[in-house]
Amino acid sequence: MMKNSNLEKKRKRSEMTVKERVQDFQRKLYRKAKQTKDFRFYVLYDKICLIHFLEEAYRRVKANGGSPGVDNVTFEQIEERDRDFFLSEIREELQKEVYKPSPVKEVMIPKANGKLRPLGIPTIKDRVVQMSCKMVIEPIFEADFEETSYGFRPKRSAKDAIAEIKKNLKANRAEVYDADLSNYFGTIPHGKLLTTIGLRISDKKVIHLIKLWLKAPIEKDGKISEGKKNRKGTPQGGVISPLLSNIYLHWLDKSVNNPNSIFSKCGTRIIRYADDFVLMGRDIPEEVLGKLKNILGRLELEINDEKSKIVDAKETAFDFLGFTFRRDWSVLNKNDKYWNVIPSEKSCKKIRKTIKDYLAVRGHFCDKDIAKGLNAKLRGWLNYFIVDGTSYTAKAKCKLRCYLHDRIFRFYRRKSQRVKVERCYSGFKRLVEYHGLIDPIKYKYTVKA
Repeated sequence: MMKNSNLEKKRKRSEMTVKERVQDFQRKLYRKAKQTKDFRFYVLYDKICLIHFLEEAYRRVKANGGSPGVDNVTFEQIEERDRDFFLSEIREELQKEVYKPSPVKEVMIPKANGKLRPLGIPTIKDRVVQMSCKMVIEPIFEADFEETSYGFRPKRSAKDAIAEIKKNLKANRAEVYDADLSNYFGTIPHGKLLTTIGLRISDKKVIHLIKLWLKAPIEKDGKISEGKKNRKGTPQGGVISPLLSNIYLHWLDKSVNNPNSIFSKCGTRIIRYADDFVLMGRDIPEEVLGKLKNILGRLELEINDEKSKIVDAKETAFDFLGFTFRRDWSVLNKNDKYWNVIPSEKSCKKIRKTIKDYLAVRGHFCDKDIAKGLNAKLRGWLNYFIVDGTSYTAKAKCKLRCYLHDRIFRFYRRKSQRVKVERCYSGFKRLVEYHGLIDPIKYKYTVKA
């Protein structure tokens, strides 16, 4: 009977796809971590080296896309040479424990306020190893994370955070502390982060792997800085960085949600998305803010006082995750107000600039390619801001449609001076009807293109 049972298990396992095998193992890890809160996992490194984990890691990294790292190796080159050989080399390095990450390429990307933000780009090889490690350890920490954390977590999104904020506003928690952490990703202390990870993972090889990524050298403007001296920060852009940031800020969530804390006694709630969070309550006394700064101080983190503020949402609108929350008069009942959640002006300006910049340098493109390129920009923006039953995007969609119509008119007018004005005016309609350009006011949420 035992032999038959083992054979049946082997047969079922062979029939499972790579993705299913990874998910099956993740479920087992999650259940074990959920059942035993103080259990430390001690044999995980060998799972990171498994070929089906590396295959699934490669698939996910490729799906995310992204630029090549310091070695300039692209996905196309890997596929041409032999993807299986590429993964087998990684596996061999991991098994022999000779793997070392390459320097992280640092590029500066513009922020909405005109300043620049550093983005670290690991090589594809390092991204695959990071993804494999992430897939192994993520279920363990997911079992511990609080319900009030929404950023970079499976089956959670900004939409859930927006819905939770609106729920709290309806419950009359209208005093909001909109917090901003100063350079969070660049100030995470390595020692305390690794100690936090060690509370759940006792596999020294996994801890060492994470330490290698934290200490990886940085390449900037062709010069490589010594990474071993780094004692703080995790590069934004790394596959595993969002998970590490959530692991460290879990202490904040846990402290605020503690039933015996001053936050709970004052009825204060936290909604966090990565390093962005708000405190909400009917009243947020100074003692609460003092305790918050005390907790962050022990974590060696700092509030940016210039960007952080308390607002009474009933009187003053506030922005969070690209949305504006405000109290507006109802059109149906002039004596009543409702919580209006709309795309923020900053977000609307950003998509308009994206459209303008895209069309400005594509005068040589045919209509079909123009529609395809614009759809990629529009679909992502519209999908993000359509939150069923929570946000109201009709006005923003209408304004976006008008702007799109105007920019396409200008595009065709600039493209050829001989084109008749009537044809320029019909440009938007023509792209919609014959080339599938998205009409914002008719758009419905879609998962894929």
